[in-house]
Amino acid sequence: MNRKRNLLISLLAAILSGLLVYGIYVLQLRQIAFQETVAVVVPNRFIAVGERLGEEMLTVKRVAAANFEQGMVTELSQVVGQETAVPLGSNEPILEWKISSYRLLPRRHEATFQIPRDYVLSVSNGIRAGDRVLLYLSETGGESHRLFDPLITVASVKSSGNQEIDDPSNPNLLSLANGDKEKMYVSRRDANAMIDYVNLNLTEAQWLEIDALCKGGGAKLVIASSPLSFDTAEIGEGR
Repeated sequence: MNRKRNLLISLLAAILSGLLVYGIYVLQLRQIAFQETVAVVVPNRFIAVGERLGEEMLTVKRVAAANFEQGMVTELSQVVGQETAVPLGSNEPILEWKISSYRLLPRRHEATFQIPRDYVLSVSNGIRAGDRVLLYLSETGGESHRLFDPLITVASVKSSGNQEIDDPSNPNLLSLANGDKEKMYVSRRDANAMIDYVNLNLTEAQWLEIDALCKGGGAKLVIASSPLSFDTAEIGEGR
């Protein structure tokens, strides 16, 4: 009996010892994987939305391979010359979706649509190219409500003479790129014309919904300026 008990104890001890060795081996593998690093591109200072990235604004930082995410940029050549679509924090790994060569162009699943004038009830005079706006639907005999939770990017705003609405001596996009809220505010007060045409970057589903709602004439759009147009710290929200 004692012999059997001793054999059982020895067997359990061997199993537990094996499990302990295996556990230590797994932990060591995880530690080695965590200690492995990957070089990623990061800004060396805070960068506001709309700034064009130069090599002097960037550096390379090593992050643990376990923390590396798909979409992180690993080569300076992928970033230099691009514009920021959202603000970038100092030493924050740059993700591909946060930069763009042509920020005002539609994204992958979008197209730029000129909104017909008879679809529009009112347009905030303060909106400019690059802004992200709120869309509301005003229905005859019905309740007004907001369309689409994500903010909509303005591709351009034109006058009746097909001129981009702006202050020629103080362009809004330049002030936006520099994160200068005061100049952005002044440029919106001293515009060169009234808005006649608005071009928005929309998905196909968004445009078809707008067209279905407005083409009968019973509902019209109200295009409103968003506070995020001025808040460069939050302008990337919802992208």
